[in-house]
Amino acid sequence: MFETTFKNIDDILHKDAGCGSELDYVEQTSWVLFLKYLDDLEKDKQTAAELSGTTYTNIIDLKYKWTSWAAPKLPNGKIDHDADTGDDLSDFVNNELFPYFKKFKTNATSANTIEYKIGEIFSELKNRIQSGYNLREVVNHIDELRFQTHVEKHEMSHLYEGKIKNMGNAGRNGGEYYTPRPLIKTIIKVVNPKIGNTVYDGAVGSCGFLVEAFEYLRESKKLTTKDIVTLQKNTFYGKEKKSLAYIIGIMNMILHGVEAPNIIHTNTLAENLSDIQEKDRYDIVLANPPFGGKERAEVQQNFPIQTGETASLFLQHFIKILKAGGKAGVVIKNTFLSNTDNASIALRRELLSSCNLHTVLDLPSGTFTGAGVKTVVLFFDKGVSTKKVWFYSLNLDRNLGKTNPLNEKDLSEFITLQKTKAESENSWTLNLKDIDTSTYDLSAKNPNTPEEAPLRKPSEILKAMAELDKESEEILKTIENLI
Repeated sequence: MFETTFKNIDDILHKDAGCGSELDYVEQTSWVLFLKYLDDLEKDKQTAAELSGTTYTNIIDLKYKWTSWAAPKLPNGKIDHDADTGDDLSDFVNNELFPYFKKFKTNATSANTIEYKIGEIFSELKNRIQSGYNLREVVNHIDELRFQTHVEKHEMSHLYEGKIKNMGNAGRNGGEYYTPRPLIKTIIKVVNPKIGNTVYDGAVGSCGFLVEAFEYLRESKKLTTKDIVTLQKNTFYGKEKKSLAYIIGIMNMILHGVEAPNIIHTNTLAENLSDIQEKDRYDIVLANPPFGGKERAEVQQNFPIQTGETASLFLQHFIKILKAGGKAGVVIKNTFLSNTDNASIALRRELLSSCNLHTVLDLPSGTFTGAGVKTVVLFFDKGVSTKKVWFYSLNLDRNLGKTNPLNEKDLSEFITLQKTKAESENSWTLNLKDIDTSTYDLSAKNPNTPEEAPLRKPSEILKAMAELDKESEEILKTIENLI
């Protein structure tokens, strides 16, 4: 049912003048879906309060509740089809509903509340569905959905992830919104966070890393009530610069079960590194920062190693914001390992001296659909300098792409070998005392790859041909004698 509903909604938005791309479809579906989710959440809390003999105070006033404007019911329980539609519905949503929810941000008691997140979402969004009749159709479809059982919530979160994946595949934004989930799960298995750790992504996008870390920790042991509160409130933290990614990220976490995600809408790189104090640091960093971007000169001033390359600035930020003993798994362009500009050399020196870069996973082309770049994953622990780096080059017998994506089985050998840093045809160890300290070049050059036979000289080829001709003559003579 969920899948059919999403398809129907996309078909409606496709014909609306205000929605022109997959990004718009996800954005507009998100705010309507969010309000339906809130309605079901309040019903759940109301029921729980009644069962426990306590009182629950609704956070949304009656006029703005889903059942009042989106799906008003007749006394027989059926939808009132005479409810607002067309211009009346559009006017209400644009001029009353959105301004009402926008005020939640200023009225919230703290940033870690669902009220604050509601206010932030509606401060960043606007209704792009121009036709009130299309909006009515979308609302009616969303009203058919339910979020009141674990199975329903799981299916909905899975389908929402699918929409994010489709949006990432749509073209211009590619990996900015979607990091392949098999890769994220693999990174998390290697980093291995524990309940009680704080987990941070400073380029959070659609919150793929935090969502998968939440699932990993939730399944890591039988959770106590204290564990559940810790996971809900004191574990996951993120920052995101772009409005749409921020909205989608919050929605993604809420659908996966984190009610009030600690996600801040801000430019992470605008923070001066020297202002980061111990209280600001985290145990775990998981991230795929945007690469290929360029930051302005005033932003570069926040970093000791100044460069316009966004990913290099993020890596400095991640090193600084990790606690001593903290662990990280960060995706970055593979050119980081060998770039010869002064900033890249200085950054590699900083990483190797302040952290133990224990593992580098070299990924094949096509890992990120539409991105068209080769990447590596850096796994490092802060506080001890690097002595040896274990490399693994993922070599597959097929080309990766939209119809043939990376899967968890592809990465199974890496996970097995990484535990012991074993050498194989695809893995090797680089001793830091053997590298050139003028460049700190860490190029992923596999010494265990079988060497190809060198091309023969023309004279050698002619000699071999003559020998074959001679052998042929002898065989023909033998045959003639037999005849």
